[in-house]
Parts: sequence; C-alpha cells; structure tokens
Amino acid sequence: MNEAIDLGLVDWSRAQFALTAIYHWLFVPLTLGLGFLCAFMETIYVRTGDPEWKKITKFWMTLFGINFAIGVATGIILEFEFGTNWSNYSWFVGDIFGAPLAIEGIMAFFLESTFIAVMFFGWNKVSKKFHLLSTWLVAIGANLSALWILVANAWMQYPSGMHFNPDNARNEMINFWQVLFSPVAVNKFLHTITSGFVLASVFVVGISAWYIIKRRELQLAKKSMIVAGVFGLVSSLFLAFTGDTSARLVAQKQPMKLAAMEGLFKGREGASLNVIGIMAGKDTSNFGLPNNKFKIEIPNILSFLAFGNAKAFVPGISDLINGNPEHGILSVKEKINRGHIACQMLKELKESIRQGDTAKYLLLKAKFMGNAFQKEYFRYFGYSFLSDPKSLVPNVPVSFYSFHIMVFLGFYFILLFILLVTFSMNGTIEKNKILLWFAVWSIPLAYLASQAGWVVAEVGRQPWVIQDYLPTVAAVSHISSSAVQVTFWLFAVVFTALLIAEIKIMTKQIKIWAGNE
Repeated sequence: MNEAIDLGLVDWSRAQFALTAIYHWLFVPLTLGLGFLCAFMETIYVRTGDPEWKKITKFWMTLFGINFAIGVATGIILEFEFGTNWSNYSWFVGDIFGAPLAIEGIMAFFLESTFIAVMFFGWNKVSKKFHLLSTWLVAIGANLSALWILVANAWMQYPSGMHFNPDNARNEMINFWQVLFSPVAVNKFLHTITSGFVLASVFVVGISAWYIIKRRELQLAKKSMIVAGVFGLVSSLFLAFTGDTSARLVAQKQPMKLAAMEGLFKGREGASLNVIGIMAGKDTSNFGLPNNKFKIEIPNILSFLAFGNAKAFVPGISDLINGNPEHGILSVKEKINRGHIACQMLKELKESIRQGDTAKYLLLKAKFMGNAFQKEYFRYFGYSFLSDPKSLVPNVPVSFYSFHIMVFLGFYFILLFILLVTFSMNGTIEKNKILLWFAVWSIPLAYLASQAGWVVAEVGRQPWVIQDYLPTVAAVSHISSSAVQVTFWLFAVVFTALLIAEIKIMTKQIKIWAGNE
C-alpha cells in the first residue's frame, strides 16, 4: 500500500509540524504558569493593600502579555496545519479530534480574550476584587485551553470513546466522557500543565536572582522569588508524581515507547532502570540500532515502576517486533496480516454497497462490527499501511536521551527550589551568589526539559499518528512536497523572528524594571 506514498512529502510534513509545535511550546508553558503566579501575587496585593505587590504583579503581568500574544499566533498556524497538511487524518478522526479543539476555541479562548482586556487595562478602572477575578479567570482560561488540546493529543496516544463507521470510513465519537476522562488524558493534562508551572517558576526565580545579584529592586525580587519558589517546589514534586503515573500508562498503552525511552532491546523480568546511559555503535541483532555502551542501572526498578511488581516482565523492542508468545505478544508481521484482513473486509463491504447487494452488505457489516472481529482484527487496522516491521521502532537514541534529560532536570529543579526557598526564608539568599547564578542559568534548562518531554511523547510513538489505527504515512494530504518545503522555510523565518522579538522585548522590559533605562 506504500508504493503511492510520497515519503518526501511525509518527512517534510512531519518536519513542518514539528517546527511549528516546538516554537509554539516555547511560549505556552510560560503562559500556563505565569498566569497563576500573577494571580497569586495580585491576591497578596488585594489582601494586604501593599503597593509593592501591585508593582510586582504589573511587572510579571507585562511579561505574561508579551508571551501570550506570540503564543496565540503560533498556535493558530498549528491548528490550520491539520487541514492543509494532514487532511487524511482530519477526515479519519475529525468527528473526534475536532470536538475538543472546537470547545477550546469557544469556551477557553473566549474566557481568556474576554477578561484579558480587564486584566491589562482595568487597573484603577474597576474594583480591586473584579480585577483580581479577571486575572484568575485569564489564568484558568489559559489552562482550560491547554486541557482541550491535551485531551485531543491524549486521544491520539490512546484512542477511546469511539467506534469506526465502515459506511464512511471514519471514526466517530460515541462517548465524550471516555475521551475527556481517559486515564491518559487526565494524566497528560496534569503532567503537562504542571511542567508549565515549573518552567514559569524557574523563569521568575531566575530573573529575580539576576536582580539580587545586581542588587537592584531587592525587595521586589526577593518577594517574587519566595512566591515562585514555593509554587515551583510544590509543582515540581507533583510533576514527579504525575511523571511516575505517566510511565505506568506508557508501559500499558505504548510499550514500544517505553522500550525506546529505556533503550531496552530484549525484554526481561525484573527489568533494571537506566539511570545513566550512553548509546553508541550499531548492533545487527538489535535491528541495527545502537547499544548502551555505558550504563548505570538500578535492578528491578523499571518493572516496579511500570507494573507495580519488581519481577514483572517488561517487553523490549525485539519482543514487540518479533513477538513473544510466552507473554502473549503478537509479532508485527502477524499484526500486519490481521490489519490486511480488516482492510480487505472493509473493501468488500464498500463493494457490496456499490453493487447494491443489501443482503451481503448487512452480513458483512454485522461481522465487521462484531466484538470478535473488532478485537482480533480491526484493532490492528493501521498495520495494513505498513510493510516493514522495523518501521515500528521509533528513533531510540532521541527518545532515550530526551527522556533521561527530562527526568534528570526534573529532580534538579526540586533541589533548586528547596535551596532557594530555604535561603529566602532565612534571609541569606543574597549571600549565596553561586546558587543565584544557578537559578539564572536554569531558565534555558527549564525550556530544554519542557521540549524534551514533548520529544519523548511524540517521537516515542512514531510511526503512529493514532496509536495502532493510523500511521503517519497514511495521514498526510495529497499535496506536493515542494509546497510544504516552501512553507516550512517561511515558518522557520517568521517564528525565529517572533522568538527574537520576544526575547528583545522581554529583555528591555526587565531592564526598565531594573532602572537601567
């Protein structure tokens, strides 16, 4: 089935979407967390009446506004790409995927746009309490916006609450609540917004640390650091908890992603957790993939984290490709065969409609929609688009390093927040210049960790757009690859210019607060 597929088009479409998503995610997490930090600070101002807290709130609110505006611009382009570059995907699941995106636009974005004007321009024009309410609603609206987008993404990772309609070859939603409250959706939302809280907290403590080092606006910087430090510490601890839950869900729903994250080529009971590893060389016995040349492991921990049992079997890449009957794992070849059976049944059903053979159509449809056929064959429908079992293996080094960078930095941020809060509370933060510089240089590390998390989520599930139902090669639009190349470079230039503009505007705003201009 792949002969007619332009793989160049697939690669360029993936590259363009990745480019847009990476740039968009540079702006989103700061919005998610900074909105709540502004709300906390304004709450303190309203409760205490201290004008310094108003000054603090307005400063961080200005940075929030700059970031919010550019984030919206990149997000709109990202959603349009589903129609321009991924129309087959949009047709196949538009009834499901479109619902949360529509809700995001109607409810969450409306909430933000309604009250953001009051938040920025309502100072001294509305009451303190109404302005505070507007700030809270903007923060909540930004996170509700993320909720619906993350629900849509989680459904792609773990399809639920739907059925396939063979009459129009589309997936249709049958239970909205299963889509919204699937375990993957709930955990993805909590883990992702919490990562935004951590990034925003690092952003605030890093800038505050710079002010303290330069001995400018000391009281305002110290107060900001305490609020952001406490918020960041609580968020980072919760982030570790949701990360653990996420790993369990990946083990159950996307075992190939877990194997790539851990560089696990051969499954075993009592699997060890890779703490540190270096992947190098190529091993023909492992599909030509690199091996862990150096690693530090903790015995049995991966099995325990994945399945709650230190002796549980964790499948490796080899088991998932070649199959492991002892542990009930089908080979990819068998899944491809079953996918072809499902595809052939669908073709016969469509042919019976074309011929007007109602009796045959009803018989085939009853069989196609039966629980046995759905469970044994249609669940592997997406494999009918694939021919090479090795195509089911994601980029292992990228998944492996991204995952371990994310985890390492997550624990680093916990330690950083503990130290910053401790020294801020006892009044000795000014004396710890090394710690303050660590806080400053942690800002880019927070962005690195945030991006690494999405790389794990998206690269680790390749080649699937919808897990087990639709691979990337079957999801693209029928357009020329040259058109995608042109827009790729156009977006690269525009987004880079927007990023440079944001950095310059924010830097100027920070200098203004510091009294440099």
